[in-house]
Amino acid sequence: MRKSLAVLSACVVVSVTIAGCSAKSSGSNGSETSYVAGDGSTVLLATSKRGQPIALTGTTLEGEPLDIAAWRGDVVVVNLWASWCGPCRSEAVTLEKSFKELSTKQVHFLGLNTRDGLAAALAFSNRFPTGYPSIQDQDGALTLAFGNLGPAATPSTLILDRQGRVAARILGPVSEAQLRDVTLAVVEEK
Repeated sequence: MRKSLAVLSACVVVSVTIAGCSAKSSGSNGSETSYVAGDGSTVLLATSKRGQPIALTGTTLEGEPLDIAAWRGDVVVVNLWASWCGPCRSEAVTLEKSFKELSTKQVHFLGLNTRDGLAAALAFSNRFPTGYPSIQDQDGALTLAFGNLGPAATPSTLILDRQGRVAARILGPVSEAQLRDVTLAVVEEK
């Protein structure tokens, strides 16, 4: 019994790992292609495949209320991070550079801190400062707003279109070029 449980567990881990390494992506002409980017998959959804607008409200790490509904009409980059996540530390500089570059193109950035206490989140934020706000998702409830496109791990980045719908998802650490290319593809949509 124990041996078959161990084999089943190993199969599940391998299946999840393989599934996380490829994704279907819709190109600008609506055709679907599969590719791998970075440590995880990148999915760019055709506009006809996008769901309902995402509602994210919370309190920033500095104690200010924030509701991304105020950003409708602009593209929003949401990055899930945690203080204990090594790759999150690595990509913090990349995200800050991308924020500075893309904020001139009607793009907002939001950090979504997951499963940290406020003290740990603030310590991370002080060590890796960003010019954009972060809100806490200590119990994972905000992550559920993304439905089946919701990231299962940190770091993950989701790009919301001008209507607030998930347009793209990048699993794993993101590079500056990767984030710029995917975000600009969403910005340039008609």
